[in-house]
Amino acid sequence: MHHPNRSCLLLSSLLLSTTLFAQQRPTRPTKEGEVETQEITIEKSRKIELPPANRIFNRIPSVKPSAEQRKMTYEFEDRKLTVGDPRITPGVLAPSATQAEENPAYTNYVKLGAGNYSSFLGEGFVGIDNGSNLSLEASAQHLSSAIGPVDGRNSGQSDTRARVTGKYLTDAFKLQADLGFDRNAYGFYGYSRAFAGNEGVSRDAIRQRLNIVNFKVGIENVNAENAIDYSLQTGITNLRDLYNAGELDWGTNFNASLGISDNFFALVAADAYVTQRTDGPIVDNRNLFRVKPTFKYTSSLFTITAGINAVNQTDQRQNINNTRAFPVVDIDVVPAGNIHFFAGLDGDINRNTLRSFLGENKWLAPQVLLVNTVKSLDIYGGSKGALGGGFSYEGKVSFARYRNFSTFNNTLPDTSKFFVLYDGGLAQLLTVSGQLSYAQKDKFRSTLKGDFFRYGLDRLEEAWGRPRFAGSWTNSYTLNKKLFITADLYFLEGIKNKNLVTNTVYTLKPIYDLNVKIDYFLGKQVAAFVSLNNIIGQNYQRYLYYPTQGLNFLGGISYSF
Repeated sequence: MHHPNRSCLLLSSLLLSTTLFAQQRPTRPTKEGEVETQEITIEKSRKIELPPANRIFNRIPSVKPSAEQRKMTYEFEDRKLTVGDPRITPGVLAPSATQAEENPAYTNYVKLGAGNYSSFLGEGFVGIDNGSNLSLEASAQHLSSAIGPVDGRNSGQSDTRARVTGKYLTDAFKLQADLGFDRNAYGFYGYSRAFAGNEGVSRDAIRQRLNIVNFKVGIENVNAENAIDYSLQTGITNLRDLYNAGELDWGTNFNASLGISDNFFALVAADAYVTQRTDGPIVDNRNLFRVKPTFKYTSSLFTITAGINAVNQTDQRQNINNTRAFPVVDIDVVPAGNIHFFAGLDGDINRNTLRSFLGENKWLAPQVLLVNTVKSLDIYGGSKGALGGGFSYEGKVSFARYRNFSTFNNTLPDTSKFFVLYDGGLAQLLTVSGQLSYAQKDKFRSTLKGDFFRYGLDRLEEAWGRPRFAGSWTNSYTLNKKLFITADLYFLEGIKNKNLVTNTVYTLKPIYDLNVKIDYFLGKQVAAFVSLNNIIGQNYQRYLYYPTQGLNFLGGISYSF
């Protein structure tokens, strides 16, 4: 449900800083990277990243999972601060399965499709794997809607992606390199129609375009007999928008484990990020380094993991250079069968970058202030397990404290853009999560999931742009390996935003987003597909003043070779 549009009309930040107020405090941090109350962050374009490559059958659209990947997993991910934002389709998306994905004899394919809102899909994948240690693959996709939910072409959008991946596999290690390009074009169509006049708003005046180039290379152990298991990856990503704002991000990640005995393991995870954001007169050098050594003891009855997470962050513009250490404790008890009870505590510094914020909200204004969010403590507990008969479950309760908790609200005086507001005090977040899943071999799968959030803010009035409840119900059905159907329902409720021009708080209407995707194989190499999105036809707003497309569809054919 993220709407593509992120604009960077170069709104003068002076204008913002004058009107923007009484509310805005100096951007100089107080202690430990804390930002004074309600920091206004006006940010820019955002990007859509290509998913990491995984074997030769990985394509840009979601690939039909392998038998091993289809095993039920009932582990909740430790969500970053994208609180309660399930993937709700803003426009037409391509169906997830193709003939080539089902029949490994055909690893290459082309796909063409079209739909309402003048939508077009073109996609292709080519892989070379002749049985040697070396394999290559290339994929490309273009998905666009020439017109959108309001004012025709002003709310249109397009997304173009390309990726080339090379892999070298030996008995000891796997070496992989990825080169990717992503171009996302859209407009800031959340302007007021009342003030647009009879001539309307020029499309050129609200355009935005994000170009992202990324390159990464990694090596990992593939020999299960090795005493030391490891993976190392490093990569650089360059983001640029239509107004020459950008971000250069170099990240390196290392993970290793050593078996000391059959039940006792030493693990280490380390990350290094060197980042530079430029935006007009702003040049911001921001780095983060993390090392997380832990020890794990496992037995048939319980598993205990304990260690420390040490994180250093620097920010030249904010004059920040501090190091924090957080305890890491996780206990998992198995009293019987496949039933687990778990509890633990941890902490971290969550990186906030131009790219990560744009991943949540495309309509960011220029020159957004970037500050990391400190998760000073997260205490959690719950239960998960398999109930038999194909059912599995998980329930989890988490209580976390954050400094510089980030939210999104419309800016001033141009309410078609958003800045980031931080709670510079100590914010508290209670999260109650539940998930119930059912699987019938490879034929039918269904997962019902819900997350409830309670925000205890220190300095902000509300958790702007963040939901109180997020739910999803996802289903997939396969018939005779010829018909594939997926049906998803997403629900969000309790989102608030504020118009700072009129000083009016709006509670957005609850969001119901129902999507159905169907693939039917007409032969060994030809498949037809149709995707129906937002079937309820609700022009809901995930963020204030940005309605989504109503009922939209995409249909077409794919050919595998």
